[in-house]
Amino acid sequence: MRALLSPAHAALLAATTLGAGLILPVTAPAQMLVPAEGRAAENDTAMLIADRVEIAGDNRLIASGAVEVLVDGIRLKAQTITYDASADQLTIDGPIYMVTDDGTILVASQAELSDDLQNGILRSARMVLAQQLQLAATEINRVGGRYTQLYKAVASSCTVCASNPVPLWQIRAERIIHDEDAQQLYFHNARFEIAGVPVFYLPRLRLPDPSLERATGLLTPEFRSTDQLGFGIKLPYFITLGDHRDLTVTPYLSSNFTRTVELRYRQAFRNGDIELNGAITQDDILDDETRAYLFAEGAFDLPRDFELTFDIETVTDNGYLLDYDYSSKDRLDSAIELQRVKRDELITAEFVNYYSLRSTENNRTQPTLVFDSTWERRFHDTPLGGVVTASLEGHGHYRSSEVDDEGRDIGRIAATFDWQRDWVTPNGLLIEAETALVLDHTGISQDDDFDSTVTRAIPAAAVELRWPLLKSTSGGASHLLEPVVQLVYSPDTDDVPNDESTEPELDEGNLFSLSRFPGGDQYESGLRANVGLGWTRHDPAGWSMGVTVGRILRAEDLGEFDGYEPLEGQSSDWLAAMELDLPGNVGLTNRALFDDGFGFSKNELRLDYANDALQLGTSYIWMAESEAEGIDEDVSELTVDSTWALSRSWQSEVDIRYDFETDRAAKAALGLTYAGDCVSVDLSLSRRFTSSTSVEPTTSFDLSVQLAGFGSGNSGNAARRRNCAG
Repeated sequence: MRALLSPAHAALLAATTLGAGLILPVTAPAQMLVPAEGRAAENDTAMLIADRVEIAGDNRLIASGAVEVLVDGIRLKAQTITYDASADQLTIDGPIYMVTDDGTILVASQAELSDDLQNGILRSARMVLAQQLQLAATEINRVGGRYTQLYKAVASSCTVCASNPVPLWQIRAERIIHDEDAQQLYFHNARFEIAGVPVFYLPRLRLPDPSLERATGLLTPEFRSTDQLGFGIKLPYFITLGDHRDLTVTPYLSSNFTRTVELRYRQAFRNGDIELNGAITQDDILDDETRAYLFAEGAFDLPRDFELTFDIETVTDNGYLLDYDYSSKDRLDSAIELQRVKRDELITAEFVNYYSLRSTENNRTQPTLVFDSTWERRFHDTPLGGVVTASLEGHGHYRSSEVDDEGRDIGRIAATFDWQRDWVTPNGLLIEAETALVLDHTGISQDDDFDSTVTRAIPAAAVELRWPLLKSTSGGASHLLEPVVQLVYSPDTDDVPNDESTEPELDEGNLFSLSRFPGGDQYESGLRANVGLGWTRHDPAGWSMGVTVGRILRAEDLGEFDGYEPLEGQSSDWLAAMELDLPGNVGLTNRALFDDGFGFSKNELRLDYANDALQLGTSYIWMAESEAEGIDEDVSELTVDSTWALSRSWQSEVDIRYDFETDRAAKAALGLTYAGDCVSVDLSLSRRFTSSTSVEPTTSFDLSVQLAGFGSGNSGNAARRRNCAG
């Protein structure tokens, strides 16, 4: 070990007077507080700041009065530091405050450390990791700058105040070892306490420190109770498989004999990622049967801006997903899609396999295999002006049934050309012209009611007139009144089976369109006028309102929409839509369809409100019975979805769906969440009232408790401050 100071430095210190406030940088030939072999480069620097620095006769350096040392990214503050050159040791009197290069805080009353601050003992000490987890001990021993050993220690992320000295939870241990490189905490003879009361004892316990993002080990357990499965517990175990893969295995055991293992696998690639979720079960709901499900999804970026996505959804029986609350879906779809979207071009190709879990649907007679492909491109600056859109489409679907009509299979290719151009007259009238031509060829099998092949040429033409009228009042409000008339004609075409357009709609989005059929197998025909009137008001007080009213008038009823009350007949129902935005984040929307006698076929109302404490969304829908739309009876349903922050720590959630026709709730869920500085608790209670041949009504209860301070994802409530009032 070199001498701490050269003769020149010793002479300088001898001349220093009390309270001089010396700042002394020391370079490698006479390093201060650092051994000669402890530096990788000769120009590394340590720094000492103190009110007074003196050399004692026995080769000791004494710094006192607001002492601060900076060395190798470590900052130490103390009242007095004494360096013994013969022992290469620092004796430090507190209060001591030290921050390491990774942000770990050490507080102690007295310490004996090596001159590089990497080794030594701190007494009556406390350590804070990532400003979350506090560890207090009678003695802390630092070893090699990597290991920190705490004796007779206690760990907690809860705020401890003089008025409340007992934390909500804590772990007492004879010894705790913190491995800084591995980011792990090892507890020996650990005792977990809640409010000072011992709950359980573990001879050995390993937990991640707050800075660790991923590590193999147990995750937060979840307690769950349902009518069918009884009381149970889920114990997830997370397994890292390198930097880009992981696996979570979750055993689920319940009192009503269910043995379930849930699995989640994730992997990230250079150009995408995949995730698989599944479970396998043996229970007494279905005796002597193995139940399972698998949901998988992935997305990948391909060359030339293409994107490939896929998802897989499969299950062994119709009730499994609802019994275990894995999903509420009653129609599963597994798909693979290739897509590229550019400013003026769209390319898509998708293959989907559908499987229905509904007891009223037969998968043999439903189109279970569906293929769709589209190429679409827009062309600007054409010889006729305006915009030309060209597209090519391919479609096919397959039913597994071989019965005529019920097992009908379809294949179709189509080319579409569309031209649009608009003009503005001197008095502000907007004129838009549109022409379209669809050429398609359809192949039909297993249906004797139709020809095996049908080739069609379907032209259409439309002229639209809009006259926006704007008025501003003396109070600053603006009114926009816009009448719209659109005349459309397209000839009648050969019939093809209606498999894709079984549920046409009338809404603001398609009121002024060439066809109300959603699929490519049916096209609206005949001469018709789409008429409407829009009114919008913007008020300087901060509110606005918009109203749209319109309907369709036909020269002749061709029977295309028979059975669909809002669209059938020579004139459609009236469409009335309203949107109201009020100050304070209040929004109200309503859409209604009714006939000339104000007989409603559909009405939808939604109210939204949001502020810092409350987010509320409520909607009401009423639909008349419709055999064509598959509605067996009138629908009258209210849905409420809300989140309310009761305080900085407490939050409640309410989700209710009530059916007025059956005079009962279809689903109800309540949730309560507590997020404190050291613990998070999620409590939920839900009831599903619906039933079928495969599922029964059930009530479920879930409880999850998560301790903050272990792992980077468990930081507790970041809004709370770790301080005490007063």
